[in-house]
Amino acid sequence: MLYRELPIVKGDGETFVPATHPVVEEVPLSVTVNGRHALTAMTSPSMLREFVIGYLYTERIVREPGEIESIRIEGNTASVLTKNPFAILTSHKTVLSGCGGSTSFLDAGRLPAIRSDLTLSPEAIRAATKETLDSDLHRITGGIHLVGLFDGEGKAIRIAEDIGRHNALDRVIGHGLLSGTDFSRTFAVSSGRISSEMVRKCLVANIPVIVSRGATTTAAVEAAEAGGVTIVGFVRSKKMNIYTGWERVRGASPPSAGE
Repeated sequence: MLYRELPIVKGDGETFVPATHPVVEEVPLSVTVNGRHALTAMTSPSMLREFVIGYLYTERIVREPGEIESIRIEGNTASVLTKNPFAILTSHKTVLSGCGGSTSFLDAGRLPAIRSDLTLSPEAIRAATKETLDSDLHRITGGIHLVGLFDGEGKAIRIAEDIGRHNALDRVIGHGLLSGTDFSRTFAVSSGRISSEMVRKCLVANIPVIVSRGATTTAAVEAAEAGGVTIVGFVRSKKMNIYTGWERVRGASPPSAGE
């Protein structure tokens, strides 16, 4: 269950009455890799296997799912064994459920570059954004982020829900790895702001386009320009802003000189 009904006091003007309200679950997940603590993630209790695989991949602890010998998830602990017994993070991390993620600085010179000739129609971008946001859990609780992974025609590969959009992105990447998805032919859609950390994860996975109904940041734009990711924000109704990689959106023209 991704939410619980909790007792509240509901106010309406000057009137207050006892009631209940659905509240999303937030739980810690401690991950060990080859017997050593790797991270603690504050996350939603769903698709945990996909989350762990996606996180290990986007952090470059493993290069492919085949490097993972086993994943055992018991309660709030995930134990991972890899074929390389020395595969481990250089330092412990706590991945927060909020919008900050766990990375505050990206060295653009050390990021991989996108290898893809994917182009998308504006219609596919708009339809995928609408489908991603169509979440009963979000309507019930108002407290969840959503990330969708779509193919080049706008068909959903997987949509994931989590209290943190970075976690949700790791989940769909993990699902794609398990299903043998060619990420160069996909794009990601987020319900929330596009941060530099989300761009970094797309670069590692070779996802050429990331879309949001919301905003982006200057650091995300800089990382996207360096690595070749297309950022599309504020996708609402028939409108959208293309911040980088305009050539991947069919019919789009480059920004004017000096803009």
